[in-house]
This record gives sequence, C-alpha cells and structure tokens, in this order.
Amino acid sequence: MKTAVRKRVLDADGEWNLVVQLLPKGWREKARELGAVQRLRGIRDVDTLLRMLLVHLGDGCSLKETALRVEQAGWGKISAVTLFNRLRDAEAWLTWMTQQLWGRCWRGDDQRRCLAVDATTVCETGKTGSVWRVHWCVNLANLQCAFFALTDVHGGEKLARFPIQAGDLILGDRGYSNATGIDSVCRRGGEVLVRLNPLSLPLYRSRGDVQRINVLAELRGLPVGELRTLVAWVKGSEGHWHRGRVVAVRRSKAATLRELRQRRWNAKYGERRAGKQAKAMARYLLVWTSLRRSELPARRVLRYYRYRWQLELVFKRCKSIMGLGQLPKHSDASSRAWLAGKLLVAMLVEKIWQQAEAFSPWGYALPATAKSLA
Repeated sequence: MKTAVRKRVLDADGEWNLVVQLLPKGWREKARELGAVQRLRGIRDVDTLLRMLLVHLGDGCSLKETALRVEQAGWGKISAVTLFNRLRDAEAWLTWMTQQLWGRCWRGDDQRRCLAVDATTVCETGKTGSVWRVHWCVNLANLQCAFFALTDVHGGEKLARFPIQAGDLILGDRGYSNATGIDSVCRRGGEVLVRLNPLSLPLYRSRGDVQRINVLAELRGLPVGELRTLVAWVKGSEGHWHRGRVVAVRRSKAATLRELRQRRWNAKYGERRAGKQAKAMARYLLVWTSLRRSELPARRVLRYYRYRWQLELVFKRCKSIMGLGQLPKHSDASSRAWLAGKLLVAMLVEKIWQQAEAFSPWGYALPATAKSLA
C-alpha cells in the first residue's frame, strides 16, 4: 500500500483564540477609544482588524499581498491604501497593547534585578529616510523585556530614560558612560556597571578631588591576563559624589587589532576618528561599577559585563527574524505605527515563548477557570 501524504489542516480560528489569551484585557474597547476603529466598513470586527495588521507586520507581507490574503481568508475586502490608513490610525492602539505586554521583571527575595540597557537604530528606506531609535531594557534573569521606548534620532542613550527600582543593577555599554546617567541611577537607589570611556566619564581619586585620574598612566605595564582595580569617584550634579571602582584587563594582540578595526569602520559612518589616546586605550577593556568588592569581585564584574551581550542578541533576532532593521514606510506617522506593530509582535513572541517553556502536551496554558462537561 502506498504511503499517503497527509496535509496538516491548521485551525486558524483556534490558533487565534490562543493569541487572544495573550493580549491585555480591554484591548477591543481600546481600539475604539484610541481611534484605531471609527467605522468597521469592510471589516467584520476588531479581531479581524488586528489579524489583518499582524499578517502585514508579523509575516512581512506587502500591503497588496496582505489585502489579497485577507480576501482569500474570507475576512473581508480591503484595498492596500485602506489597509495603510488603518495601520496609520492604529499607532496609539498598537503602542498601548505593546506597553501592556511588557514582561514584568522577576525579582527574587535575596538577589537584585540585573538589567541590560541599550538602543538600536531603525532607518526608513532611501538615503534620506528618517532614523528612529528603539531603547530597550532586558531582565537578564529571564531575558524578558522590562522597558522599551521609541524616539527619533535625537533621542539619546540616557540611563535616566529607564525606570529603576532600588537595588537594581544596570548594565550598559560605552554610550552610557557619563556622569549624568550614573548620577541618575545612583540617586534612585540603583547600581551601575558600564563599559568605561575615560574621555566621556571623568574619574577622581576621592570625594571633592579636582584632579582627574589619568587612567592610561595607571594601567601602563599591565600584562595580558591580569586584572587591575582602581578606586574611582564620579561627580554627579548638585554636589553628589558616587564611589566606585575601575576593573581593567589588557586585551590580547588579536583582540586589540579587532577593536582598532572596529573603530576605523565606525569612523567611516559618522563617528569621530580615534585619536592617539583612544588608540592607546584600545589595548584595555575597562569597566566602572558602583558595586563594592565585597558584593562583586573583579572577575565577576567582567563576567557580568559579558552577560550584556544577551541584549545584542535580542536586537539581532528582532532585525533578522522579525524584519525590524529596515522601515518599508516613507512618512513619520506610518513609520511610528509600523514600529509599534513590530514591537507588539516581539512582545507576543515573548509571551508565546514563556508558555512554551512550561511544557504541556496540549501546547498552551489553560485558563484559570475550566468549563464543566456536565
């Protein structure tokens, strides 16, 4: 007997009901309140509108292809232009749902939250297209999004932008190596661990000192493979001083050459060329932290900084898998709506991934109350 090839029939409505369970409460009412739905001309209901938008945003279909799929699925008949207008009107609604789906960070009873922060740019098509910046904060305990914000290109990388609780440990790269951001975190009761850029973050030997530490001179003669720790104070605003320490390690020759190549590459795309001092500093990796040695030894400081790379992988997944890297829109209004929708897709993927971690043979979480068969 010949083997029959069986085609799996997807229960689209059943799968959609599982997605609906992940959405925040009141999302249908918010569609009307926030202006995403004024008239349902050509669309059955709010669910159908969201499904159409997710086909365009999540599957990467063009507006024309999405309109064709909508008609073939029997959801309604809509033109590509009307779908574009629907997406633009849904910006506030998509943003609200994304904000509601933020993964609330897990916090243990005996340990602090460890949050990695960074930003990535998203460009519109064309050489003169607008540039947008997505600011992201990830809880390293579960790799869930703790905060995000969308700004234009003028929205700088600031630690003050992120909500911080007392005891939180914030990990950042060199873009956050400045006294203003460190002062903002420490004055809210948080701790900081950032990649040090001595040119943007002045350091002092003691409180009230006026002479800056010459970091390069302090590290001269440091051999490869050894660590050196320096007590270094940061001067914040309004006379606030914050005690910390620099943990330094010398790079290998190969790692130094790789760092110099990266800086030359960055200089081609608008960044300032590395001067003589910056090239000399490329031989070292420097981290400044406000945590004391008793709380976090030097080797663990460097290990914690390595964990920050998990956020870079989040950006890579969003850009390569979900297509967040290049905007297909040409106006600011449609670009904001498209970005808000992409972030909503990312949040839904996180929620589905959370459910997949808790293994169950039926493949999804059960509601809190089950219906009786009787």
